[in-house]
Amino acid sequence: MKPIFKYLLLSLAVFLFQLNSIGQDKTIDSLKLALKNATHDSTKCLTLKILCKLEKDYDLKMKLAMQRLTIAESHLTDPDKAIRVFFLKQKSSSLNTIGLIYSDKFEIPMALECYYKSFEIDESIGDKKGMATSFNNIGRVYYNLGDIAKVLEYWHKALKIREEMSDKKGIGSSLSNLAAIYLVQGDKHKAFEYENRSIKIKSELGDLIGVAHSLNNLGIMYREQGNLPKSLECHEKSLKIKEEIGDYQSMPESLNNLGEFYIKQGDFEKGLDFHFRGLKICEEINDKNAMTLTLTDICLSYSSQGKLNEAFNYGNRSLKIAKDLGFPQSIANAAYALKSVYKKQNKYKEAFEMYELEIKMRDSVNNQETQKATVKKQMQYAYEKKELETKAEQDKKDAIAKAELNQKENERNYFIAGFGLVLVLALFILRGYKQKQKANAIILEQKELVDEKQKEILDSIHYAKRIQTALLPNEKYIDRSLKQLNKS
Repeated sequence: MKPIFKYLLLSLAVFLFQLNSIGQDKTIDSLKLALKNATHDSTKCLTLKILCKLEKDYDLKMKLAMQRLTIAESHLTDPDKAIRVFFLKQKSSSLNTIGLIYSDKFEIPMALECYYKSFEIDESIGDKKGMATSFNNIGRVYYNLGDIAKVLEYWHKALKIREEMSDKKGIGSSLSNLAAIYLVQGDKHKAFEYENRSIKIKSELGDLIGVAHSLNNLGIMYREQGNLPKSLECHEKSLKIKEEIGDYQSMPESLNNLGEFYIKQGDFEKGLDFHFRGLKICEEINDKNAMTLTLTDICLSYSSQGKLNEAFNYGNRSLKIAKDLGFPQSIANAAYALKSVYKKQNKYKEAFEMYELEIKMRDSVNNQETQKATVKKQMQYAYEKKELETKAEQDKKDAIAKAELNQKENERNYFIAGFGLVLVLALFILRGYKQKQKANAIILEQKELVDEKQKEILDSIHYAKRIQTALLPNEKYIDRSLKQLNKS
């Protein structure tokens, strides 16, 4: 990483550490101020990422995510590869955030499009952690659609990547997700196995928030199994961890689980104590959705005890907040609670109105379920179509590959045949060369023999000549002898 990025990340880390000691609203204000004063786009992207996580309003969250996406895309042609990769990661992360918003609004095709685009970016830069995140989010979409087979497929893909990376935190999260699916399937053995493996990994990492989350899940599993003592133990441990680390965001969940547990056991005083503690935290952190659930539970508890005025006050408050939020399930729950109060007060007209509202909201929820089923069928059709297109493309690639392989095999065979011919020709040439060498050697040997014989003959002639010369008188001697005879 370039020094400038290291500096920016360090500065942001110090800034975030300073935010830990202040409330969430002040944290958001401080982050907005930091965003305004930021001079580097990398700092802006990282700050926007945190703001998106803290912001609860979907419209504002989308606006922040889109702003981050725009900044990231403006740097994708930078000549510096490190900068391009950094902002590609920011783009991928932004798309995942936008996908989550679409998913929560049940705009499934848009959500999946964002997730797949994010995955393609992460795959192109080799960011396996990002790839696993995209698979995990895609699995969540199919979870909302009720397509368990697809959920298991994508969550196991995410788990596999995380195991290849030895990403223990990610592994712990994946195991917990899969445990919830196996519980829905009725495979309690696997559900407990995966959740306990998750807790072990999270404990080794010191991930207390993760441990608390898994303990809460185990508490629900034990309750479904009918093992109430173990369920209580898990919920109490989960709450204790959250209190120790100050995880106020998820604390109401544990408090409400414990409140519900004690009320079902007939201990209304202790149960209500937990519910009121949860309600107080919901009000402090302004978590209205959790607030409606808690208020409805309090209403039902007071109604069971015959304290109808208190029950009405909390039930009516729950209904008002639920209507403001526009969540059909929360409205139906509050209407059901108020219906029971009105019936006990002999206010049958009001009770019937609550009944009608409850049915209307139930129908709305059922319509949503129908919509989910429709979208699921559409997604299945799109998936099958994509599978066929992929298969056709693969068949085409296989045919091309086979043709190329045949061509290579033919080329190899031609080469082998040509090489064999060259080798045979070379052997003939070598044989001829050796035969020529042998013939030359014989000729040379015969020449040497002839030369030797010729030399012997010449030597014999020269020897005979010398003998002849030695025996015969020379011409001067003959002339001198003739002259003497004449004188005589």
